[in-house]
Amino acid sequence: MLGDLLAGNLGKKADDTLEIQGSAFLVTGIYHGGSALEAGAVIMPLGELQQIASLQGKVTAFHVRLRPAPTGELPEHYMERAQAQIEAALPGLRAVPAAQRASNNQLVVLAHAAAWGTSSIALLIGILGIANTMAMSVLERTREIGILRALGWKRWRVLLLIQLEAAVLGFAGGILGIVIGLGFLRSLALLPQTSSIASPSFSPLLLAEALGIAVLAGLAAGAIPAWRGARLLPVEALRHD
Repeated sequence: MLGDLLAGNLGKKADDTLEIQGSAFLVTGIYHGGSALEAGAVIMPLGELQQIASLQGKVTAFHVRLRPAPTGELPEHYMERAQAQIEAALPGLRAVPAAQRASNNQLVVLAHAAAWGTSSIALLIGILGIANTMAMSVLERTREIGILRALGWKRWRVLLLIQLEAAVLGFAGGILGIVIGLGFLRSLALLPQTSSIASPSFSPLLLAEALGIAVLAGLAAGAIPAWRGARLLPVEALRHD
């Protein structure tokens, strides 16, 4: 059986022949997978898979689904007890929770690394953009800052004013980025080619984290322009043209 994504890529349908490792197999059906990995997979009898892989009598892993934890027992303790019982009943095997195995999966680790790398580049570009905007703003408002300093504003008040503007700029950029990102996700979720890997849903915690990072990026980008603006002397600032 072929996943619908793989069948579409190979141009195969039921009753077609598919060659795998030099052996011809009959496609008995097409199934729909809930994820890209499932939709791009092949399901075949275990004996035939072992034969073409030269692993007769061997398996990679056993998947065990536990019953719900008994009343009064914590799920963590129930999981640990089940692991101990499995390893005691089958010496030489190691029982690993599904979440732990998924976190150690090379594909998952590679996807996380790629996501963090892309996010870091985007964050750096955003910080540089805000820093340039704030630097130009401070330069254009040098006389205004000089007037505020002449009226008795302390350096920390000027610093706070510029940093507040940078934080607002970062917050607005975060909101705009979230709206655009959700729009792209919804578009990808509607496309048949990417509907299995794109989901427009998100958690409120993720939204708060994104906005927090955007505000911190704005504060980091505005630090140097704010420091320069706060160090302006009133007389020099008023002479600026």
